[in-house]
Amino acid sequence: MDNSTKEYIRLSKRMSELGICSRREADVFIEKGLVSVNGETISKLGSRVTRSDNIEVLNEAKSALQDQVTIALNKPRDFVSSQPEKNYTHALTLIKKLNFSGTGFKNFNQSGLAPLGRLDIDSTGLIVYSQKGSLAKKIIGADTTIEKEYEVNITEGELTTKKVELLREGLSLDDERLKPATVKVISPTFFTITLKQGKKRQIRRMCELVDLKVTRLKRIRIGKLKLNDLEEGKWRFIKDSEIV
Repeated sequence: MDNSTKEYIRLSKRMSELGICSRREADVFIEKGLVSVNGETISKLGSRVTRSDNIEVLNEAKSALQDQVTIALNKPRDFVSSQPEKNYTHALTLIKKLNFSGTGFKNFNQSGLAPLGRLDIDSTGLIVYSQKGSLAKKIIGADTTIEKEYEVNITEGELTTKKVELLREGLSLDDERLKPATVKVISPTFFTITLKQGKKRQIRRMCELVDLKVTRLKRIRIGKLKLNDLEEGKWRFIKDSEIV
């Protein structure tokens, strides 16, 4: 094919597409001269490639990527999942050996651990922290189809068939129609809901729209990863394949 007809894209974007790393990580590696294209080292940001080009990261970059960790935590109430606010404690303070669950503990640098889907301060359950930008894109990227499942308890309002149908498909938030949800009614005051998106305080706000008051909200699954018997306040290392 003539070069003039080839489609060229940014090298960092192509590395993200291939699942090598995130675009931001790719830019760091490119600047350090740790990326090769068809055997030639590339160190200029904004370099462009075709989808047929052979892209590799050098050993130093491979080592950095291999050292990255992903963690599952059972977040208790009154801990914030992202930046500390209102004098509450960051859930990352629980990531220490004392609270480790399972086998294979190892010391690691917590720098760069970011929540892949937040939980508000009043909610509990499964939260994943990772240093892997490529995994973040899969779980919380704009085009994600990864499911998040929650247990919901209500104390005010009647969980009617009509309200359940609205929760499943029929509500809007922030002037945007919500993606369909899966709702399973367990009792008049308890149900599970599965989402494929993650707007701020989405479930609580959805329930408010149908006059239901949430008193307990617990995330029990992200993708394939289930909370199962991970005790509250405990954490463990996980592999990408456990989620996606």
